[in-house]
Amino acid sequence: MSVEAMFKTGTEKMEKAINQLKKEFVAIRTGRANPLILDKVLVEYYGAPTPLRQLSQVSVQDGTTLVIAPYDKTIIKDVEKALVKADLGINPSSDGIVVRLIFPPLTTDKRKEICKDVKKVCEETKVAIRNIRRDLTDELKKLEKSENLSEDIVKDNQDKIQKLTDKYIKISDDLSAEKEKEVLTV
Repeated sequence: MSVEAMFKTGTEKMEKAINQLKKEFVAIRTGRANPLILDKVLVEYYGAPTPLRQLSQVSVQDGTTLVIAPYDKTIIKDVEKALVKADLGINPSSDGIVVRLIFPPLTTDKRKEICKDVKKVCEETKVAIRNIRRDLTDELKKLEKSENLSEDIVKDNQDKIQKLTDKYIKISDDLSAEKEKEVLTV
């Protein structure tokens, strides 16, 4: 593996870590209705777990309510069961035609608790990024031995690895701060 290929692989892995962080943040409730919170909800449909958003139309009503209208009205009870099982912290209510998820306003304590979760997820991402840095450094040491790289080249590449790591750590911190601000906004 060349130094360029090593950096390309490391950058791709760090990008994946940031993309995973973004996905985790989407699933965190902020008090506003967000259809993306349903991405992980699976409904038993003809014996197969199927994503809820493939089986229904989801719309946001007045900013605090999600309206889920299954295409097949016979699965409305299954949709309700799946929503309860998904443990979203919101109880579904149904009128036999659509299911409504009403997002209650978050208390100050709940907002602080959610901010702790945001920080925890961010810290896990930063650990993943640092692990990638460690792997890149190990790879550089192997290249140093196998290709007899000079100390200057090794030092320059270690600096590049650190700069790359710092860049992605800053991105994760920025995303975390943005999410915390969103959570704390009433």
